Amino acid sequence: MKNIVILISGRGSNMEAIVQACAREGWPARVAAVLSNKASAAGLTWAAAQGIPTAALDHKAFDSREAFDAELARLIDAHQPDLVVLAGFMRILSEGFVRRYEGRMLNVHPSLLPAFPGLHTHQRAIDAGCKLAGATVHFVTAELDHGPIVAQAAVPVLPGDSADALAARILPQEHLIYPRAVRWFIEGQLSVAEGRVTHNEGASQVVWGG
Repeated sequence: MKNIVILISGRGSNMEAIVQACAREGWPARVAAVLSNKASAAGLTWAAAQGIPTAALDHKAFDSREAFDAELARLIDAHQPDLVVLAGFMRILSEGFVRRYEGRMLNVHPSLLPAFPGLHTHQRAIDAGCKLAGATVHFVTAELDHGPIVAQAAVPVLPGDSADALAARILPQEHLIYPRAVRWFIEGQLSVAEGRVTHNEGASQVVWGG
């Protein structure tokens, strides 16, 4: 039984999708804890209602990013994680923290990386005239929103799309590919070589959404 620790900053809809998929599909894993940098994060309440241990650590109480990350790592390591999952965790992590969990930390980003790292991804895709947008699950590296790509989901950018409308169409695809990627990791189905991730049994790592 492997341990998953999930980090959130808000509602935690991707966290919910992972918890539910783990239970529904009978993964050889459990979500050992859900942690947040905001005590007000709604996802903490939901996780606690599922019987999952939760904790909040206010980043504003620390003098530096490194100090916060050190205490966050202490909380994470108390649960002996096999995998750390960033699910809307709105903090830039220090290089030391990333190195600590290298190869066992995943993130989901709302764009088709390497396009549009950072914030405001949906509006940027619209402004650039993209015909496709989407989401990417990737291993976390020290370079923000980079790292080997595990899975991607693509949706069309429709005429007249607003950023909110596009985001609403992409989010269900995140809820599909993120649990799938986490399960693949837990089951030892992912291989990384020369910055590229492959599924050992050849499962498709691309989803086309509506």
